[in-house]
Amino acid sequence: MPVIKYPRIRDPLFYEWDRKAQKSGLRHTIYAVNGDQYTGEWLDNLKHGKGTQIWKNTGAIYSGDWKFGKRDGYGSYSIPDPVTKEYKRVYTGWWENDRRGGRGMLFYPNGECYEGEWSNGLRSGWGKMQYKDGSVYEGQWLADQHNGQGVLRLPNGNRYEGGWKDGKKHGPGKYFYQDKGQQLEGIWVADIPKCGVLVDFSRDSAPAPPQYPLPAIELHDPAGVLAEARAMFDDSHN
Repeated sequence: MPVIKYPRIRDPLFYEWDRKAQKSGLRHTIYAVNGDQYTGEWLDNLKHGKGTQIWKNTGAIYSGDWKFGKRDGYGSYSIPDPVTKEYKRVYTGWWENDRRGGRGMLFYPNGECYEGEWSNGLRSGWGKMQYKDGSVYEGQWLADQHNGQGVLRLPNGNRYEGGWKDGKKHGPGKYFYQDKGQQLEGIWVADIPKCGVLVDFSRDSAPAPPQYPLPAIELHDPAGVLAEARAMFDDSHN
């Protein structure tokens, strides 16, 4: 009796090709269609683990942690200088869902620098910002604006300590005029002092004190005036 041989059933070739194309584990450099390149770890065909990505169009490079195809964890992002072509660090710190999230340091093109907390790619939480003019703000942030309690130090030594809202002085605060040897304690609304008490302090050592000292306040209790103003401010914002 003749033996009939049936051809073995095989999956179409593209199934095998697809399985071979799936990337998992550590791989050498993989080039995307647009010229971007990635070297590092994969999981289920997604960048996952430690890896380095280079974008062809900008030359930018990210080296750090990945999670299911997105920057997530600790990593550093740099771009090449347009003149020297040397890489300049832009951000080093934590990422969440492909955005800056957690604690990190950002270097701006104009020389400014922020070190602190981030959320959804924006400065949020506690952080310190060094501005180009020499001013330094350290305190609370929300959605890229000074918001909460913070201290702003100016290049001439003057400083403000107190409340902030939407990037402006807002609420109870103190402004120290180091150059004059005076202090203003009061209530600010949208960067404008609405009421307060101005007193001398360290006037003798101030570099540019006023010609005459401030007269002593005798008719009112400064502490009582400020307490009443704070109470009115709090009531209006509750």
